[in-house]
Amino acid sequence: MAVETKVRARPSAVILTANAQARVGELMASAPDGSIGVKLSTPKRGCSGLAYSVDYVTEEARFDEKIETPGGILYIDGASVLYLVGSTMDWVEDDFTAGFVFNNPNAKGSCGCGESFTV
Repeated sequence: MAVETKVRARPSAVILTANAQARVGELMASAPDGSIGVKLSTPKRGCSGLAYSVDYVTEEARFDEKIETPGGILYIDGASVLYLVGSTMDWVEDDFTAGFVFNNPNAKGSCGCGESFTV
């Protein structure tokens, strides 16, 4: 007798708001040739140590997390996933600025200008 095994879907490391998903779609609509998605990473930079970086990506890396949105794919750098698990990524626009905003429960502090964070 065969035993049926149910595999539970793994939740995404980062939750994208509707605004963030729409922005990914806008970015992919005007992406350079060869782009397969956008990639979120946390390079070492700034006063506090790590920063958020979103760039176009032309190939999928082996350990990247892959999040499919209606407008395109968001990849999360494999080395950055541990710093981002449980985060929410939003796109915010006001009269003076526009950009991705992160609510990261792993961040223990950030610099005064908000450019970088520490875990």
